[in-house]
Amino acid sequence: MRLELFLAGAKFPGVTAGEALARTVSHGVTAERAGLDGVWLAEHHFISYGVCPSATVAAGNLLGRTERITVGTAACVLSNRSPVALGEEAVALDAMSGGRFRLGVARGGPWVDLEVFGTGIERFAEGFGESLDVLCDWVSGKPRVAADGRFFRFREVAVVPKPAAPLPVWVAATSTSTVDLAARRGLPLLLGVHIGDAAKAELLDRYRETAEMFGHDAGTAPHAAAYLCHVADSREKAAAEVRAAMPGWIGAGVAEYVRIDGSAGPARDPAAYVETLIGMHPVGTPEHCAEVLSRSAERTGVQHALLMVEGAGGFEATGTTIERIGAEVAPMLAGGPLS
Repeated sequence: MRLELFLAGAKFPGVTAGEALARTVSHGVTAERAGLDGVWLAEHHFISYGVCPSATVAAGNLLGRTERITVGTAACVLSNRSPVALGEEAVALDAMSGGRFRLGVARGGPWVDLEVFGTGIERFAEGFGESLDVLCDWVSGKPRVAADGRFFRFREVAVVPKPAAPLPVWVAATSTSTVDLAARRGLPLLLGVHIGDAAKAELLDRYRETAEMFGHDAGTAPHAAAYLCHVADSREKAAAEVRAAMPGWIGAGVAEYVRIDGSAGPARDPAAYVETLIGMHPVGTPEHCAEVLSRSAERTGVQHALLMVEGAGGFEATGTTIERIGAEVAPMLAGGPLS
């Protein structure tokens, strides 16, 4: 099983945004030292839930401070970006890191970001597939790319730098429509922390059916799934530490979302949501965490886990969990599914 971190760039009370970003990079360096396989970095705008506005910038910083791990974006919000500019950044990062960069993208939401960046609600609602096509063309290895669509239209231009090999693109999917868009193109999924194994399996079944209809071998898609993870000496202690910190972070951050039409963002009881996550995910002893991850891999077929480790809030607590994942959880999973 491939174990990687998912770092949201979380800003907890009493921590500045700059400190949160520095902690994110530090946790990525700790992941390499702990023997984990990689790190994926989130991207958000105008909210404190995650204070990294450019996952590619953060990835470049972390790639420059590490030597072995892969570093990915989970995910760049494609509805806010030029797919060509993002493609150029991705190819450059891949070249400068010796092939250690991984590109994940998301549709995003109907937030005020679309107004601020000037892309608009139509691009979000109807242009995601076209954006994906332009991006995938750019990182495919073609020497020249042109576009003649509804949202992107430009003459043929040279791809500089051109990737040495096609770069894979992961698609963050929370809806069946986005699953279908990815499956039609044979692009692997990034599955979110908010759903359990049964819901993940349903989305993957749909992906398989659609991908095969369009001639793709769905069995080879390297899907990844996110999990909340916190390690302690008992399940009770691990759960208590997450309960003490995570609802405040989730509640404050989600409340800051503003829809493009001016209405409030999604309403959710943060304490109840965190309790649901604790029940679904690897929060507990190293043995419990390994068991949950192994069981999830058996149920979903996904052998690529992105571990959200910032839930307990403290810098040291997160660092300790990363170290224990590498030293205690990973060895239990090295031999395959647990009995």
